Amino acid sequence: MAQPHLGLIVPPAAGAVPVDGPLLYGDRIRFSARGLGLGEISTRGYVEVIDAVIGKARELAAEGVEAVSLMGTSLSFFRGAGFNRELQAELTRATGLPSSTMSDAIVNGLASLGVKRVAVATAYIDEVNLLLRRYLDDSGFEPLAIQGLSISDVQAVAAVPTEVLVNLCRTVFKASPGADGILISCGGLVTLDAVRQIEGELGIPVVSSSPAGFWDLVRSAGLDPRAPGHGRLFAQDVSAFRPHAAAPLP
Repeated sequence: MAQPHLGLIVPPAAGAVPVDGPLLYGDRIRFSARGLGLGEISTRGYVEVIDAVIGKARELAAEGVEAVSLMGTSLSFFRGAGFNRELQAELTRATGLPSSTMSDAIVNGLASLGVKRVAVATAYIDEVNLLLRRYLDDSGFEPLAIQGLSISDVQAVAAVPTEVLVNLCRTVFKASPGADGILISCGGLVTLDAVRQIEGELGIPVVSSSPAGFWDLVRSAGLDPRAPGHGRLFAQDVSAFRPHAAAPLP
């Protein structure tokens, strides 16, 4: 059987495949990426690159990928749930391929694990946290405490240590009585170790942007997204799972 080949549109200009893909799937799946050149993690930064997304998707389709994802969480939620749905649909129309966005991925991951009331840890500045709260509300979730690391530098997020992420998750969980899961939002954060640690310590599921982005892309391509040893999201059989249906917009 030929190795599946999936495409990623990523915020950094270099267009490198995020480390989580090979860590999760090894040689099972080949990933190719195209970079957008996002200048900063802010609304201003998103506006500068969002119109390039469809062109990058077409480049990946021409390379022969079998599905495509926009691997940027805030880049796909910053204009709201309706815009994200339109963007995902346009990715499919432009390429003729199954598609996903990282904003699709986080809500599909939460829904697949039965999470409704969620504590949220992010890399973001307050402006972006407010947009994330709106997106989760509009998608039918109940975001409780949301706290970010106030990072706007695209390159800086990858350097955040695991222990900083673990401590942030502890803080937002403590501030979120009744939370049934944790979301770590920002595709640039390197989180697989933190997810395992927090799930073991707190006993609740954790969904994180980049791992969930790969999970949702692989699932969307009709492949088995399981990757044992990488947390609850990757342990479940999703053969009967249907993508999360967002709440209707007013």
